[in-house]
Amino acid sequence: MSVSTHGLRVRRGPPAIRAGVELFSSMRFAIALLTIICVASIIGTVLKQHEPIGNYINQFGPFWAALFRAARLDAIYSAWWFLLILLFLVISTSLCIARNTPHILKDLKTFKEDIRAQSLKAFGQRAAATLGEAPEAAAQRIGQLLAGGGWKVKLQHREGAGWMVAARAGGAHKLGYIAAHSAIVLICIGGLFDGDLVVRAQTWFNGKSVFTGGGMIADVPAEHRLSPSNPTFRGNILVPEGGRSSVAILNQSDGVLLQELPFSIELKKFIVDYYSTGMPKLFASEVVLHDRETGAEVPARIEVNHPASYKGVEIYQSSFDDGGSTVKLKAVPMAAATKPFELEGTIGGSSEITNGSDKLTLEYVALRVINVENFGDEANGPMTSGADVRKVDLQHSLESRLGAANKTNKPKVLRNIGPSIGYKLRDAAGQAREYQNYMVPVDTGDGQPVFLLGMRERPEDPFRYLRVPADENGSMDGFIRMRDALGDEALRARAVERYVARASDPQRPELGEQLRASATRALALFAGTERVKADATSKGGWQAIAEFMEINVPEAERARAGAVLVRILNEVLFEVLNLSRERAGLAALPGDDKSQAFLTQAVLAMSDAHFYPAPFAMMMTDFKQVQASVFQVARAPGKSVVYLGCLLLIIGIFAMLYVRERRLWVWLVPEGADGSGATMAFSVNRRTMDSDREFDNLKNKLLALEKEPAP
Repeated sequence: MSVSTHGLRVRRGPPAIRAGVELFSSMRFAIALLTIICVASIIGTVLKQHEPIGNYINQFGPFWAALFRAARLDAIYSAWWFLLILLFLVISTSLCIARNTPHILKDLKTFKEDIRAQSLKAFGQRAAATLGEAPEAAAQRIGQLLAGGGWKVKLQHREGAGWMVAARAGGAHKLGYIAAHSAIVLICIGGLFDGDLVVRAQTWFNGKSVFTGGGMIADVPAEHRLSPSNPTFRGNILVPEGGRSSVAILNQSDGVLLQELPFSIELKKFIVDYYSTGMPKLFASEVVLHDRETGAEVPARIEVNHPASYKGVEIYQSSFDDGGSTVKLKAVPMAAATKPFELEGTIGGSSEITNGSDKLTLEYVALRVINVENFGDEANGPMTSGADVRKVDLQHSLESRLGAANKTNKPKVLRNIGPSIGYKLRDAAGQAREYQNYMVPVDTGDGQPVFLLGMRERPEDPFRYLRVPADENGSMDGFIRMRDALGDEALRARAVERYVARASDPQRPELGEQLRASATRALALFAGTERVKADATSKGGWQAIAEFMEINVPEAERARAGAVLVRILNEVLFEVLNLSRERAGLAALPGDDKSQAFLTQAVLAMSDAHFYPAPFAMMMTDFKQVQASVFQVARAPGKSVVYLGCLLLIIGIFAMLYVRERRLWVWLVPEGADGSGATMAFSVNRRTMDSDREFDNLKNKLLALEKEPAP
């Protein structure tokens, strides 16, 4: 098989090979490949890559998750079909360059001086004039003028006919074609080399395999580890403060590979600074790089956009994480049968808990020292909307911010509400719920500080918060004492008697008996010790009261009867609150607004606590934060190739767009005794107003014309 000198068509070889070369080197094929790559890149940008399969199932459902995994859409840039398309694009563009470069280079060397004089009259831009000098002298003069203007000139003498002056300029336009197409090849080769291809090749041909298990990094076998001399890789490495690590994690679609580094990274200090919004403003790491061969220690500071480099490996500050902070937790009983206890744990670890016959696993998920929330928008604020604390969310609803009509001009009031602990409770069947509890009470705007106890069933759901009021000492003890007192039948009876003695009329003892019966029944329903009916869904709280009203009170009288019952219940519960304080040796609360605010929130919390899906809430009492840096480490020798390709692409596009290829011919024949007749033709690859002005300047300068003569 050979390529013609004009680079137009394959002339020899079997028909199948000729057809294949024609297809691979065609513009249509290259554009089709580029289109597929662009679409795949869009998918790879929109769809998060290398996520666990469970995340895709939760977000898109099992069908689409399986489809994404089968088509490798969850790891597009390392998918075999994406790499194959890049390879085909390299082949197609290389063939295109090979076919057209000889023709382009030959065209750059030719002046087309053999063009027929008659053909010049067919050009759109042409001129004719009579010169007062011999053809040879005119040819020499015109050639020198053109050469002085940057043109490449060739003179041809045709025996018995005349002189042809042929000139060309702007040859860089066609060189731009070669540069732009070569740039595509270089960028693709650099991308293939620095991508996942070399790493995957080691799993194909070098006996390496993806690790899918768990455990300590030191226990991972050698077949899952890549050599420090691996020519190209990109992975992540987490280093806690005071710790050292020399193994990076390379995420694959079906597991991970471990990349040994030629050095270890020791994190001396992690620095983080925040904006007033709570978002990180700066995070940097002061590290020491320990050479594994020589033992040399190289100090470095790594910041975002300011990486460190050692032995051909770039170290980027990617993010930060918890490095194994320790926390102390106290279990606050949310059910009568649960006893308080204390635990110590490490973020990322777990503890086994036995609650009666139930065995639970507490997983320490996250420690957040700073939590900045917006308290400026009372209507849609993070913790102020609604009385149903089961629906309170710390995040603004996105829907309330859609559309111009929903925009608010209320200023933001940002406040740090203190540390929080995130954990999961997993039952024996493996089902888990996630919790997030704040360490200190928060004033949400109504003057009564509350402890926020968050819960969600699934990772994609927002947290819903139970708001437990803080007592005068800033603790949950007052609420716990009142809840325990509510479960004591004898103490409930004493509270009812106190209320009846205070609210009844001694002159009408029959009304006192009715008040005692109503208060006793309402208090038992609220406490959950009495059911409205056998199949009632409520376990107590306001829902039990509502079910009782719905069954026993006619609809027309429910509003009035409900208001009376709520007033009675609130006053009896205030007696329960004071009796719980007396039992603890504390003074009774006065009936002022502050006491009423605590009582109101405590009643709401006790009502909603029946729906809290755990026997206890873990409250953080102390912590010791250990931060960690997440570095991205990369060895990318193809980076220089990509940079060269980008430079060639810029040069090539600039040359093709802004450099005009021009050709000029002047045919000179004898005319008169000492004169000559001149015919001039001008050709440009893209005619513009600038080319028209250039032609006018050339004809005036070369032919000494003020204006073009009439044809």
